[in-house]
This record gives sequence, C-alpha cells and structure tokens, in this order.
Amino acid sequence: MNEQAEQRLSQLMYGALKVRALSLVAVLGVADALAEGARPVGEVAGETGVDAGTLHRLLRALASDGVFAEEQPAVFSNTEMSELLRRPEWRASAQLVGGVWLRTAGELDTSGQASFPRAFGTDFWSWLAAHPQERGAFDRAMEGGKDESAERLSQVAWDDGEVVVDVGGGNGKLLVGLFGRRPGLRGIVFDLPETDRDESLLGDAIEFVAGSFFDAVPAGDAYVLSEILHDWPDEQAAAILRTIRAAAPPHARLLILDAVVPAGNDPHYAKWLDLMMLGLFASRERDEAQWNTLLAATGWQSTRIEDGLIQAVPR
Repeated sequence: MNEQAEQRLSQLMYGALKVRALSLVAVLGVADALAEGARPVGEVAGETGVDAGTLHRLLRALASDGVFAEEQPAVFSNTEMSELLRRPEWRASAQLVGGVWLRTAGELDTSGQASFPRAFGTDFWSWLAAHPQERGAFDRAMEGGKDESAERLSQVAWDDGEVVVDVGGGNGKLLVGLFGRRPGLRGIVFDLPETDRDESLLGDAIEFVAGSFFDAVPAGDAYVLSEILHDWPDEQAAAILRTIRAAAPPHARLLILDAVVPAGNDPHYAKWLDLMMLGLFASRERDEAQWNTLLAATGWQSTRIEDGLIQAVPR
C-alpha cells in the first residue's frame, strides 16, 4: 500500500472538520485573545464563554496543521497562520466557509443544481438580504485580496481623467486601492443599496451609485468586474455583460478579475472554488475557452486572458 497516498486521502476526508474548527475559533476571536502571547486555554475559554476542554481539542487539532501552536500542555500561542484570523477579511471568510458555505457543500449532489436553496429555502442573495449580519460578514470577506487586485489593475495602461466603473463594487475598497496608485482617475462604485459601506472613505474622486447590474450601469471609460461573474450561471453572466455593453462607449475597456481554470491535474484553488460556485449558485469558474465564448456572445472581444485578469473591448 502507498502510505503517502493514504495520508493525503485521509487529509481530504477530514477537510470538513478543519474548516468547521477554523470557523468556530474565528467567530470566538481566539487569535485576538492570543495577540500578546501564549496563554492557558482555560483563560481563553473563560473570556470567550466556552467549554475549556472543547476549546483545547479544537486548538490542538488546528495546531497539528500549523494554525496555533501548543507551547506547553494546554498553553497556546499564535502562528503566522492564526495571525491571519485577526484580520477582518480572513475572520469573516473563516466564518462563512465553515458555516453557511459548509452547510451548502454538505448538500452538494450530482444534479447540476445549486444546493444552497435546498439547505436554506431561498437563493443566496435573497438570504443575505434577509440576514444583515451575514451580509456584513460577506462584504468583509470579499475585501480579501483587494489590495493585490488593485495592484494588478494599476499595471494596466491608464489615462488621467478616465472614469472607472466598478460593477458590483461592494464597499469600494478596490477602487480606493487603485486610485491610491493611480490618483488621476475618477470612479463609480456601482452596487445594490444594501451593500455594507462607509461612503466617507471613498474620497472626492469616487461616488457610490445604487442599482442592479441586470438593469443598467453608469457610463464610463473602463468597467471592472471583480469576482462577480463566477457567481452567476452563463445565462445571467451574459445578461450582466450585455448590460455593460449597452452602456459602454466604443472606446471602453472591460477588466474582469476572475480565475481562469488551467488544464491538467496541477493543484489550483479555482478547481475547488468551482464546486462551491456550483453549490451556491449553479455557476462556475471558467477556463479560457469558456471566457472567450461568453465574451463573444455578449458583444465583447477578448484582448488578453491571464489567470486573475481577463481584458476585453467592445466588438
């Protein structure tokens, strides 16, 4: 028997327990409780109001994968991995992945249909609208990676005075990051009115406009879709792209920040995220051919496709 293969398969089988344990300690704020150094688990349990024995078992398991470290028996400290849980976007992500999304994954089947409605009785967006606390967690989780995305966008050629429309832009963090690197631009954050945001942080160069990208979008010189289209099946994704195309002037550009699933068997996060998109929305992560097909059918011509950034212009 191949012991290495057995160990790897065993680790995969316990994946659900790992994400649930991460979610529990993230919600409790255990990493924050250990910010000043190692502490006995009993002290942390007392502060957070949980059973000390259970917390010890959670931290011991997580420490075996490098999240926290048991310095002495029942005395734990943070590691580089657990320090990430002190950041709002990582804490919110752990909460969602080990909570709502774990339940969704547990209902996943081979029908090709979204499992979220079976588990929660409605679609994901309607459920978020009815649960403001979870909507806030979702918006915070979506902030993760925005600095890297802003840096990547800043490397694209820009002209001073261009109007950048961030379609489904959430709280505006992406445009704020981009404009910090490219201060000559002007911007519009376009999203639903219930988006969790602080408009005072947008600055003078950015305005928030409320609306649905299925109805109409503001006019602009460049349109950004940051991890939006993977949330929608092809029919709805095409509708979004057609809405933008209807508003876009001939010189406009489309910049899509989304994964491009590679061929072959090499590990890639998008291959697993693709299954989560299936469970949540009956949507998908797309490969290069699928991106080209979707763009061509909606009035766009791709000019460059790289993992994480797809660029297109009106046809």
